[in-house]
Amino acid sequence: MSITKQVKTKRIKEVGLHDRDVGSAAVQIALLTERIRNLTEHFKTHKKDHHSRRGLLKLVGRRKRLLEYLREQDLDSYKALIGRLKLRK
Repeated sequence: MSITKQVKTKRIKEVGLHDRDVGSAAVQIALLTERIRNLTEHFKTHKKDHHSRRGLLKLVGRRKRLLEYLREQDLDSYKALIGRLKLRK
């Protein structure tokens, strides 16, 4: 359910400002999105895993707050990020 190191570094290079950028809002949103997608696949086979579902809801809430922050700070970066990550907003 967690993401591998290779996938994590790939997402950081795609979204980050530089190679070691792990703290910016865009990178955090990209990593959370990857974890959310992995958990969503997990729930297709494990429908009754309610403990992990609670964790998923916490991740979705955290991503939502970061997206709101990014939208307030830099609207162009927000629009580019949701387009790149294929989010519905």
